[in-house]
Order: sequence, then structure tokens, then C-alpha cells
Amino acid sequence: MLVKLAVLIFGYFAGALIQAGYWMGKFNKIDIRNYGSGNAGTTNVMRTLGKKAGIVTYLLDAFKAVIADVLIHFLVVPHTTIPEMLLFLYCGLGIVLGHNFPFYLGFKGGKGIAASSGVVISLMLFPKYCFMFTVFGILFFGVVAKVSHYVSLASLIGMAMFFIEFLIWGIIGWLPLHNMSLVEGTIIVFILVALAFIRHRGNIVRLINGTERKIGQKIN
Repeated sequence: MLVKLAVLIFGYFAGALIQAGYWMGKFNKIDIRNYGSGNAGTTNVMRTLGKKAGIVTYLLDAFKAVIADVLIHFLVVPHTTIPEMLLFLYCGLGIVLGHNFPFYLGFKGGKGIAASSGVVISLMLFPKYCFMFTVFGILFFGVVAKVSHYVSLASLIGMAMFFIEFLIWGIIGWLPLHNMSLVEGTIIVFILVALAFIRHRGNIVRLINGTERKIGQKIN
């Protein structure tokens, strides 16, 4: 339990300190949270500072999870019997919590989609069919975004499908998790998805009301 907690805390600080949207804003001499949607995530950076800034923000926020998990692979995994994927998921949960609620920014960060996608990407390091999480994630996000023109809707559907895929993979036996480790992993993935929906509750209301900004729509 102490190892899991340590990995979770490590993930939190990695997620909080590598707050790409906030630092991208500071680089451009603004607090990104005072512009657009008031969010420090990729979409708001892209709408406020442009496409290149948005892409850099996404890459930094996503790959902080991958880099953190690689460190865990070398520094923690050799010294414990806890399944590596479970440690990756605990770290990923910490990273999303740190990304969403950074302690030094009044717990006002991003919405966790880029960070969560990094957790999904990190699962490509495992054998069998785990790479399909990323493939399906790109597919679902791309199709929904193309058809609906809503980033928020594409993000939420992509996260929901990740949970469904994880459930199916676990039942079929395609995950390196078994018994209680599988239950723990599934709970963590559910929490990641729940956090995404909670952080997007305003977007959900706007989607229902038809007032959500579409891709390419300028901020008034």
C-alpha cells in the first residue's frame, strides 16, 4: 500500500509541476486562466495563443505521464511485486489529479484530457493488445470531433470508450492484471473517466443547450 501511495504522490507532483498550459501562458506574459474558458488546458491555449502553442501544451501534458511511468519502470518495479500496469495507473491517477488541481495555483488547473491521454499512451509499453487503447482513442476522438466539431464531446466519448475497452480487455484476459489487481485497475480507470466528466460539467451543460464552442470558432 505504501508503494502505491508513494507512486500516486509522485504522479501528483509530476502532474502539478509540469502544468504546460499555465507555463505556456507565462511564456507569453499572460495567465491563461484569465482568458477564454479560464482553463489551463490544451484547448484554451490553442484558442487563446494559437495552434502551435496548443500542440506544444498537449505534448508536454500528455508525455509527462509517459516519462513518469518510464521512471517507475526503472526505479520502482524492480523492488516490488505489485503489477507494473497497476503502478502505472496509480501514477496516472496522481498525474491527472495534479494536472487538474495544482497546489501552487489554487488547485485551478486543466481538465485532465491531455494528461489522461498520456496515461493511455503509456499502456502501449505493455504486450498483447494494450496498444489498441491508443489506436481506438485516436479513432474515437477523431471521428467524433470530425462529425460533431466539438472537442469536449470527442474527449468525453474517448474517455468513456477507454473505460469500456479496459473492462472488455480485462474480461477477455488481455491485461497483465488479475483478481484484485484487475479490480483496482478498473476502479482507477473509472475514476479517471469520472474526473473527466466532472471537470467538463460546464461543457456538458453547454452541449445540451447548444452553446458549446465548436472547433475553429473564435472566442468572443
